[in-house]
Amino acid sequence: MIMKYVSTNGSSVAVSFREAVIMGQASDKGLFVPQEIPVLSTNFFRELPDLSWAEIAFRVARPFVKEDLPDDALWNIVTDALNFNIPLIRLHDHNYVLELFHGPTLAFKDVGARFMARCLSYFVRNEDREITILVATSGDTGSAVANGFLGIEKIRVIILYPAGKVSELQEKQFTTLGENITALEVDGTFDDCQQMVKTAFADDTLNHHLQLSSANSINIGRLLPQSFYYFYAWAQLGMSDIKPFISVPSGNFGNLTSGLMAKRMGLPVAGFVAATNINKVVPEYLDTGIFTPRASIQTIANAMDVGNPSNLARIRHMYHDDLTALRKDIKGHFFEEKEIRKTIHEVYQQYKYILDPHSAIGYLGLQTVNSNDNSPGIFLATAHPAKFKDVVAEETGTLPPIPEALTTCMDKPKQTIPIKPDFEELRDFLLDTKNSS
Repeated sequence: MIMKYVSTNGSSVAVSFREAVIMGQASDKGLFVPQEIPVLSTNFFRELPDLSWAEIAFRVARPFVKEDLPDDALWNIVTDALNFNIPLIRLHDHNYVLELFHGPTLAFKDVGARFMARCLSYFVRNEDREITILVATSGDTGSAVANGFLGIEKIRVIILYPAGKVSELQEKQFTTLGENITALEVDGTFDDCQQMVKTAFADDTLNHHLQLSSANSINIGRLLPQSFYYFYAWAQLGMSDIKPFISVPSGNFGNLTSGLMAKRMGLPVAGFVAATNINKVVPEYLDTGIFTPRASIQTIANAMDVGNPSNLARIRHMYHDDLTALRKDIKGHFFEEKEIRKTIHEVYQQYKYILDPHSAIGYLGLQTVNSNDNSPGIFLATAHPAKFKDVVAEETGTLPPIPEALTTCMDKPKQTIPIKPDFEELRDFLLDTKNSS
């Protein structure tokens, strides 16, 4: 089978993985999804507990990219991009935490951003043109993408983020790098930033003068690798006959979409919990069948402050808008700030484990799943608690250790360009900087 990628809007032509990664978004403004999700072999699942992290990533990725990435290139990409561990830790009873924050920027998005950056570098290695990566971030996406693409030739990265709505540590990680990374500080919300990026992709003038792509989870090159660690988590359980529930702290819903893809590939999963903060449009949709996007609300779990999550379109496409089928696989729950803070406090008191606000939401989501057979449950820890040291210190009475990767960037000056939440201003900036480069 030759893997092709189609738009969730259904009106653009099918494209290759290479084309989908470079384009970022389909010409009809939809998001690229695999035309068909392959089911992995029984042998793969039998061998899975004995495979390394890199071997798992290679085996899962291969059917999706083999027409565009030779095996040696794919192996080089996964071993270079995924050069850090993702441990599964038993927290208590049958509750396990998958720590996704051991990459260079201490957030789960390192996996997708580093994989995509190396794929894109391979695809443009022999081309003369420059690619402009546009990224909207409410937190960790900016730092992960900036780190993943820093210094890569023929690629410039423009990061849009809402002023005053990301933590100081997160902001420093992507505003202090320079080189081919530019940060635009938008006087608005994450949804404003995301809408500006989406509008840019649909703008004829920009697309005539620039080769635009995205490194948000709207790009299939960032979404696909996030499925890898679901397989790695299951392998670490060491229980071949077990189907765990997995709780996914969710904002733009790329992480959950990747988990659902893994389930379609054959991963034994009982179901997922879509755990959100008070930006609860997806839990409401699962409850009522009505999707009502709205302006995002700022919370202490800022990376999840999304009022119009892009990847719901992929999830609905995957399930052919069959809400009944969707509800069988996903339970939606949202949590308010007082519940998040209480959880950080109680988990530290009982187990001496420090949760950041996003991971606390994942933990809360897992507690909503009733299991009468002692089956294990997994929640995703998506960011290092040091990134949210003030909240963590307030609830635990202790400051989490701050890794060197964070202390280094805190000593550097912030470099940003302030702009209004206005697409015309963004378009003028992109064209002016292109003309002057």
